[in-house]
Amino acid sequence: MSDPTDVINCNDFMLQQLQNLLSQYGLEIEKISADEAIPGSFFGEREAGLIGNKLIVRSDTPVHSVLHEAGHYICMDPERRANLHTDAKGDYDEENGVCYLQILLAGHIQQMGRARMLRDMDRWGYSFRLGSAKAWFEQDADDARQWLQHFNIIDSEQQLTGLVRNR
Repeated sequence: MSDPTDVINCNDFMLQQLQNLLSQYGLEIEKISADEAIPGSFFGEREAGLIGNKLIVRSDTPVHSVLHEAGHYICMDPERRANLHTDAKGDYDEENGVCYLQILLAGHIQQMGRARMLRDMDRWGYSFRLGSAKAWFEQDADDARQWLQHFNIIDSEQQLTGLVRNR
């Protein structure tokens, strides 16, 4: 059985990498102390919180969680983004887009990359019908990729546009 604690967490190096990447989307990262509950965390415990354009993390928050919540912010429509607090309220298609986007975003984080993101997603317990994040990403995620392209979040070469969904 996989160990869900064996994932990359938000050490200071990772936080700097995340801030550099996510600031282009208007996101800010706020680090809180290890003994505080994370405000805005939908799942609680170690998971990243999301309130407005702030991602709230502790040093034990997994990087995959930060990128997942960032993905929700990037993928949601402007009306939900304007009132965002804890629950992204995305639908099935958006959730798939978020998972795909977090994998692409991870490719821009030193010491993370896509392969480690896929591994961490599996270790944490993300579930995909093909049995792994890697199999889903490589064989079953065309709908997610097309959804992201439709909203101009990625281009036809699967490159990040640096834009949030605007409709």
